[in-house]
Amino acid sequence: MSDQPTTPAEALLAADAAAGPLLETTTGPHLWERAFTTRRMMIDVLIGLLPVTAAAVWFFRAAAVCQIVTCVVAALAAEYVFTFARRKPFSLLDGSGLITGLILAFSLPPGLPPYMSAIGAIVAVALGKMIFGGLGYNIFNPAMVGRAFLMACFTAEMTTWAAPVGATTGATPLAAGGASLLKLFEGNVAGSLGETSAAMIILGGLWLLLRKAGDWRLTAGMLIGVALVAPVDHWARESGHSLTVLQHLLSGAVLLGAFFIVTDPVSSPLTKPGRWIFGLGVGMLTVVIRIFGNNPEGVMFAVLVMNAMTPLLNRWTQPRPVGGHAKKE
Repeated sequence: MSDQPTTPAEALLAADAAAGPLLETTTGPHLWERAFTTRRMMIDVLIGLLPVTAAAVWFFRAAAVCQIVTCVVAALAAEYVFTFARRKPFSLLDGSGLITGLILAFSLPPGLPPYMSAIGAIVAVALGKMIFGGLGYNIFNPAMVGRAFLMACFTAEMTTWAAPVGATTGATPLAAGGASLLKLFEGNVAGSLGETSAAMIILGGLWLLLRKAGDWRLTAGMLIGVALVAPVDHWARESGHSLTVLQHLLSGAVLLGAFFIVTDPVSSPLTKPGRWIFGLGVGMLTVVIRIFGNNPEGVMFAVLVMNAMTPLLNRWTQPRPVGGHAKKE
């Protein structure tokens, strides 16, 4: 029998094989550090979340443990089912599913029923990550996708806050018109598991930035964006409900978002200018939603909106190649 191709398809395959491997190039820089792997980055994130975890357990005790375990187990189980069903490589050991479960748990009220937390974790992994193809392909931050789903389905439960052990009020600083800066810094206020102690979030976040597991431009951009718009609160709302700039920065999910959510390398822009714009956009939208929206917190919605803008930011802020762009003939 002849080895010559007999169909157009076979001829095309033969031509591709003869041409050798396909070389694809993108805009620089093209740098790679051998020691910087996905697993190492996830381990750094987990270490950074240890102070946040300690504060959550200290202030909310058994409720925090139940919430964290539920979200993590449900997230890992969902990832296992999807990788098995799609016959993909076992991906639980990269740590991304564990991070998704933890971030989701830290963004939920302590008293949320476990079955709701499990649903949120499953949705976060299934619709926020695996449906796009797994780690590295998701457009939106998976944990925020899960929280948005819970917010849409269980609004009353998602806005019911339990007071920390020893506290006298269950109203969040955002809903109650602020709290003292000392309480916000320590964390002895009502709120989501990982949003109360500013000191612990900053401690873990600094580790993340020092290890370069998160880009400082995203963090700085978000904090600057919040600070730029926060002064509007004084004339936009009554004095009893308005917050100062520092109260906006230390309340709610701003610090957790700035250090551990917007720094997600998959759903944030690739370029340095794009990261600045992304961070600023999240921060500014957060305060706008807080002031003019029906929801006292706006980090989740701001992150998801800017996630949708990430492909455009990557396109608009591409670096100029050395020598300029090639002229089209």
